[in-house]
Amino acid sequence: MTTIDTVRLGATGPVTGRIGLGAMGMSGAYGASDEADSIATIHAALDSGAGLIDTGDFYGAGHNEALIRRALADRPREDYLLSVKFGAMRGPDGAFVGVDTRPAAIRNFLTYSLQRLGVEYIDIYRPARLDPNVPIEDTVGAIAELIDEGYVRHIGLSEVGADTLRRAAAVHPISDLQIEYALISRGIEREILPTARELGIGITAYGVLSRGLLSDSMRGAKTFAPDDFRAHSPRFQGENLTANLELVEALAKIAEQRGVKVAQLAIAWVLSRGDDIVPVIGARRADRWTEAVAALDIRLSAAELAEIEAAAPADRVAGDRYAPAQMAMLDSER
Repeated sequence: MTTIDTVRLGATGPVTGRIGLGAMGMSGAYGASDEADSIATIHAALDSGAGLIDTGDFYGAGHNEALIRRALADRPREDYLLSVKFGAMRGPDGAFVGVDTRPAAIRNFLTYSLQRLGVEYIDIYRPARLDPNVPIEDTVGAIAELIDEGYVRHIGLSEVGADTLRRAAAVHPISDLQIEYALISRGIEREILPTARELGIGITAYGVLSRGLLSDSMRGAKTFAPDDFRAHSPRFQGENLTANLELVEALAKIAEQRGVKVAQLAIAWVLSRGDDIVPVIGARRADRWTEAVAALDIRLSAAELAEIEAAAPADRVAGDRYAPAQMAMLDSER
C-alpha cells in the first residue's frame, strides 16, 4: 500500500496525512453498514498513515463516536487526530431539528463526545453549521476557552462563507474549513478558497466523490434504500441522476485510458488543487480505502486536468448538493 505523506492543516493546524478518513457512512448515512468492516477500515487508514479521522457527535446519534472508540481502543492516542463536528440537533426519528452553538451547549456537546470517544481531548473541534442565532465570535471564543482548559487542540469550521471565515479568524486561529469540494462541486473556488488561503486556513474537503456519484459503482445505478442519504438528494433524483450519470460515463472513458478507476481520478483531481487541501474519504471497507490511497500515485498533467474538467464541467451537474431545507442551512451558499 502507498504510504501517505504528511501535510500541515493550514498555518496553525496539526500535521496529518495527505488524505483523511470520513466516518459518517459507518453509521447508516448510506444504508446499512457492517461494524467489523468499519473497524477494519479505520485500522487500514491509520496503518497507511492517514491519521485524521472525521466524525460528528450526531452521526448515528452518537453511534459513530462509540464505534470509533472501539476501533481505537488499542491505538496510542498520539497515532491519530480526531476531528469532531457538533451543534446539529436530531430528533428520535433521525430528523434534523436545528443547530445550537451557544457556549453552554458547546460544553455539553463536548462532554458527551469525550465520553463516547474515550479520550481526554479532541484534536479539531468544529460547529457542523453556522448557528443563525449565535455570533460566530461567541462560538469560536467558547472553543478557544476549551483549548485553554486542555479539552480541545484546534478550532475548525464547516460549510461557512468567506465573511464568516474572516470574523472567526479574527477571534482565534482556525486550522481548517471542512467543506464540500469535488470536480462537480466547485463553488468554493470563487471566494471561499481564496479567502481561506489568504488567512492561512486549510481545507478538509468532503464529498470528493460527490456521495459516490463519481465512482464506477454508480454506473447504471438508479435506486437507493430509504435510509440512504442519496434517496433524498436532488443530484440522485430522476432526470438529474440520468444527466449526471452521463458525466460519470465521460469520466470513465478517461479513467480507463489511464488504467484507473473513476473514484481514483476524482480524488487525484482534488489532490491536484493544492497541498493545503486534504480530501476526507468516506470509505466503509478496507479495500475501498486502499483504492482511495492509490490515487496519491496518480499525477495529472495540465492537459489531462483540462480533459477531465471538460468531460465533467461543474456547470453541467444537475441538482443541488443537498435538499432545499439543508441548502438553506449552509452559510457557504449564501
